[in-house]
Amino acid sequence: MKKLLIAALALAAAACGGDDGEAEKTAAAPQQQTPSGVRVAWDRGEARLTAQQLDEMRRDTTWQEVVQLDPVPGGRPERPNPEKWEHINADTVNHSAQFVPVYGDVAGPSALRVQILLDRALFSPGIMDGRWGKNTAEALYWFQRQQGIPAHARADSVTFDRLRRAAGNPQELVVRHTLTAEDVKGPFQPIPEDIYEHAKLSCSCYESLTEKLTERFHATEDLLKQLNPDVDLNGLRAGQQVNVPNVRNPAGRISGQIAKLVVSGRGTYLHAVDGAGKILAHFPSTLGGKYSPSPTGSFKVNAVTQDPAWHYQPNILVGVPDNEPEAMIPAGPNVAVGTVWMDLSEPHYGIHGTAEPQTIGYASSNGCVRLTNWDVEFLSKSVRAGTPVEFRDIQGSRSGGSNPAVERSATDSAVPTGTARASGSRGQGTGTAAREASSGARGGAARESGRPETGRGRSGTGASGRPGTSGTGTRPTTTPARDTAEDHSHHDPPR
Repeated sequence: MKKLLIAALALAAAACGGDDGEAEKTAAAPQQQTPSGVRVAWDRGEARLTAQQLDEMRRDTTWQEVVQLDPVPGGRPERPNPEKWEHINADTVNHSAQFVPVYGDVAGPSALRVQILLDRALFSPGIMDGRWGKNTAEALYWFQRQQGIPAHARADSVTFDRLRRAAGNPQELVVRHTLTAEDVKGPFQPIPEDIYEHAKLSCSCYESLTEKLTERFHATEDLLKQLNPDVDLNGLRAGQQVNVPNVRNPAGRISGQIAKLVVSGRGTYLHAVDGAGKILAHFPSTLGGKYSPSPTGSFKVNAVTQDPAWHYQPNILVGVPDNEPEAMIPAGPNVAVGTVWMDLSEPHYGIHGTAEPQTIGYASSNGCVRLTNWDVEFLSKSVRAGTPVEFRDIQGSRSGGSNPAVERSATDSAVPTGTARASGSRGQGTGTAAREASSGARGGAARESGRPETGRGRSGTGASGRPGTSGTGTRPTTTPARDTAEDHSHHDPPR
């Protein structure tokens, strides 16, 4: 995706960001106030979040500092996992035996199976890529906690069997999906670099069919290409079939009554919990960093807006000439706040989607809580105005803490208020050129700011309301893990 040269998009009345630490970075540019009290401060300087940095963050373990891992059962020495990412295809994922335990810096069919099952069980691993990492391990840990089994963040045989049942015992984890007219519907168009050219578009649409499919099936572009060799994903038409992860039904809902949303800063997650504290759903999230921390304390959801547009207001943006005209940036999956905005009672903050799903759980935001579009859409169907939101262990200057993984990234260390960016196209896996990453507005160096407008739609290009994944198999596919209680008997490398 192309960057926006000026993507500081101020919404009408509320914004992400604003803390006393901003004054250190903007002494030459005084804080601006709108009549509604929105504070905005940002730097046009940019920092790039490279594919290598994303891969490093995938292997980061600092989230474990705010949890208590259970000890790993002893036993015979473990053999190294022989699987490789290149072994991933529909047949190996569906029919080869599960290697256990899965953990560490590994990739392959067994890692992808766990990711798909987690997605279906509402313990989201974020964007799936077939590579074990932070988001997958953390989701598995919280699933184990919910299930009351040893929580060591490893996919052993006990965990895998529980996960398979929680996911609905699907026959196949990679299915042949027949594309519908809605699946392939455009328009698809490049997002201009200039903010005013962007404002002229009818929607902030997907730039390609491939990009749309990555969000529809919660997978990186690399993974979809690996599952569909020699297929031109951009050239697909309605009626054609494509191999895709068997993800949760987008029309589904969280089972149970949400009593509270719990947001962890250092844990980089959002939990929907019931009145007894049971986790109903887990979503990886990106929160404020050292220089623009998320709030600490208890708040509530004021309102939930689907398909928000953004109101660009130069007169309330530091570093932008006041005489520049305002603009309305149309709604769509590639608007900075994604496809959903949940306004919070703490001024300037919200829970929202993103145009950069591969950065969720890794890069820092500008104070707001960012989820993937498909996760925030799923969550939003079960959240109402008045739902309590509790922020915990928030890193940054407000709480005096910090997240070492975030500080090591370009997001904070290079340009405190700049934008984390990654070279390459949207939806790429972390092992190759990664999709552009934004720490604030899409592709820009702005603070998320304002409140979404509701008057514009997405012209049918969004992820919500799409039909569920189709396709069934005749053979059992989520093969039981072939191991002992100590997890020491493994299968041969897949074909």
